[in-house]
Amino acid sequence: MRAERLTPYARLPRAYRDLTLLHSTVDAFGRAHWLLRERESAEQASGPYDAMVVTVADDGFHETRLSSVLPRFPRIDSLPDGGFVLADGRCREGDDQVQVFDALGRPTWTFQVGDAIEHLLTDESGDLWVGYFDEGIFGDDPLSAAGVRRWSSTGEPLWTYSPPPGADWISDCYALNVDGRTAWVYPYTQFALLEVCGDDPPRVRTTSVQGARGVAVHGERGAFLGGYRKDGDRLVMASLTDTSVETVSTTRLARPDGSPLDDRRHVVSRGPRLYVREQRRTDWAVWDISEHDGWT
Repeated sequence: MRAERLTPYARLPRAYRDLTLLHSTVDAFGRAHWLLRERESAEQASGPYDAMVVTVADDGFHETRLSSVLPRFPRIDSLPDGGFVLADGRCREGDDQVQVFDALGRPTWTFQVGDAIEHLLTDESGDLWVGYFDEGIFGDDPLSAAGVRRWSSTGEPLWTYSPPPGADWISDCYALNVDGRTAWVYPYTQFALLEVCGDDPPRVRTTSVQGARGVAVHGERGAFLGGYRKDGDRLVMASLTDTSVETVSTTRLARPDGSPLDDRRHVVSRGPRLYVREQRRTDWAVWDISEHDGWT
């Protein structure tokens, strides 16, 4: 079985590699961002801190300095106006969990979106799509109980998942793909593929794929990355019908040089693309379903 290879995508400039990496992502416009800070001392272990976002795009790279950052274990994504949103994965009542920064790096808003964030993805309009893992869904925080929600960049709740006919409640959001104004949700335990467009009820497609951590969609084709145990690098090619996702073939996803991927990695799903960053590395690679003419 010949493995599919990732393509190198974005690399953190060498001048920033001595800083501590807090989080990294690829946004709705294909720009890669790294959230960095100086190595903290014991005195800096609590309280607000300063950080830096390094952005790499087609036209080069630039940095944005953030002041008075609150989240201790942040996730990051960008906003269309040049600003950024940071969110702590865990929160308690009264915490300033989500912090929004303007294009100059100044904090402008704080609010909560719920405990146990698994995925934080902004769309092209600046709305926040948040998927939660089981401790938030089954905990005592009503904000995260639905499993997936959409919020405005000022903290207004815009959409909350409720199971349509043929779907279950979400126990864990395993994968979330945000492409334009459409979101694709792949939840545990049913592992259906849910298509969310605007405020309409989600469209449900059944699948036989279990345990994936990334999903790519292009037209009537889909791909699922990951699985349980030794299937962490599994890549399932599939065809989308009106009601189901039919497996066409199964292979493996490898590094650009063909060597196996590390088990621990961060996957960002955006439309037809799966962006992959191994935990021990700072560079991003990509696999694009739209570059494949068909399944073999």
